[in-house]
Amino acid sequence: MEEPRPQAICGKEALDLLNCITEPNFDQEKCLRLLNSLRDCVLQKKVIKFSLAEQNSPVAGSSVMFTRLSLAALWRGKELKRARINGIESSRFFQCQSNYKHPVTTGFFSTTAASKDHEEGKAEKDKISVTFVDKDGEEKQIKVPVGMSMLEAAHENDIELEGACEGSLACSTCHVIVTDVDYYNRLSDPTDEENDMLDLAFGLTETSRLGCQVIAKPEIDGIRLALPSATRNFAVDGFVPKPH
Repeated sequence: MEEPRPQAICGKEALDLLNCITEPNFDQEKCLRLLNSLRDCVLQKKVIKFSLAEQNSPVAGSSVMFTRLSLAALWRGKELKRARINGIESSRFFQCQSNYKHPVTTGFFSTTAASKDHEEGKAEKDKISVTFVDKDGEEKQIKVPVGMSMLEAAHENDIELEGACEGSLACSTCHVIVTDVDYYNRLSDPTDEENDMLDLAFGLTETSRLGCQVIAKPEIDGIRLALPSATRNFAVDGFVPKPH
């Protein structure tokens, strides 16, 4: 006795099922019923021909969509059967199919690389060039981010510029000499507290400043700072405190 065929799926229920056929947790029983219905439709060539007037109607549009999607559904049904034969889980199969529909394009990586280069270029523009000249006359050119003090920049680049009070304007050990008057005039005026500490600095000059008060900005790009031959500190002569 021939087994009764499952009830065919059609109309809105079929379209809804086709829309979610790529989901891993789809209703397999409904899917097989749909595939059987579509197979009968295609094999028997029951393709409805519509007049121009009928093609403009909503019902005709849905039927045309159903016919087109039926071909895709049949193909997916065959692939699902092959996957079962090869022992592949249905959830893994449809996950792979879903990933295949949205391949990663090289444009994404190109955009990311371009964005990274842009950020690096911007970061480079946000730095200025500063040259430190030590007491022996040796020069060291570094890049300093805008907004950073010369004391911090010196410590980050292993330049022997003391900073006993760590930038709290309580000593003169970060004393530097701006070698060019033009660059000195581009700096903000020293505060009374800075002037009080500069009065205690060793080898004070007309262009002396405290390194902790000289802040990097685009206007002083290319500035040269000379370190004095000695500093006045409460520690033993020659001792250079390590930056924290």
